[in-house]
Amino acid sequence: MKVLIKTAEELERMRVAGRLAAEALEMIGPYVEPGITTGELDRICHDYIVHQQKATPAPLDYHGFPRSICTSINDVVCHGIPSDTRALRKGDIINIDITVLKDGYHGDTSAMFHVGETAPHLQRLVRITQECLYKGIALVRPGTRLGDIGHVIQQHAESNHYSVVREYCGHGIGRGFHEEPQVLHYGEPGTGLELVEGMTFTIEPMINAGRRHVRLNRRDGWTVTTRDGRPSAQWEHTLAVTADGVEVLTRRSDEDF
Repeated sequence: MKVLIKTAEELERMRVAGRLAAEALEMIGPYVEPGITTGELDRICHDYIVHQQKATPAPLDYHGFPRSICTSINDVVCHGIPSDTRALRKGDIINIDITVLKDGYHGDTSAMFHVGETAPHLQRLVRITQECLYKGIALVRPGTRLGDIGHVIQQHAESNHYSVVREYCGHGIGRGFHEEPQVLHYGEPGTGLELVEGMTFTIEPMINAGRRHVRLNRRDGWTVTTRDGRPSAQWEHTLAVTADGVEVLTRRSDEDF
């Protein structure tokens, strides 16, 4: 499959979808408190996206996914399914992953949240993972290769004694939830696809405190956990390659790009 270069009109629609995804993620933050279930977080986001934003939560029924957002707690790497029985506990970390579909285009983003006071080692993991994302974004411009992005993420994670998940990666995005190219979070500089203006894709590093190996829950077919039970963190943005750099389509109000 080829990489789809977006027109100016398509980019404008993606700006709208990206802004809505960012706003939904900001909206849910204050609800992340001890005692709330991930199912309740899912319902709040679903109602906000459908009724306030007049948009569609893209994960719902995507290849059979049963909920509107992903909620990945502690050792869950990605694709955690919201549950009416899993209440957040003080000391948890949680990734909330939101994808909004508006007027045929997707905006995809995720962030980490601390539930009450968390341990210093978890705070460090969350911070370093966000730095990995930002270092990758800083390289996005025409002429950069995907291997350059993967390399800087891998180097920063491993220099801080963490590991990079290799089974899951960033992806092209637009009309399709998942398009080409695949955006690996490890690699060698100077290798891979060269970026050109009009490309749109996500960077979403999944960084483990322990070993990089993961396990897919065979019962639900979605939930991915670290094999060693150590915690994992992830941050994600949807990006567009511009003539001279990058536009972060899912930028939140507390970020300066």
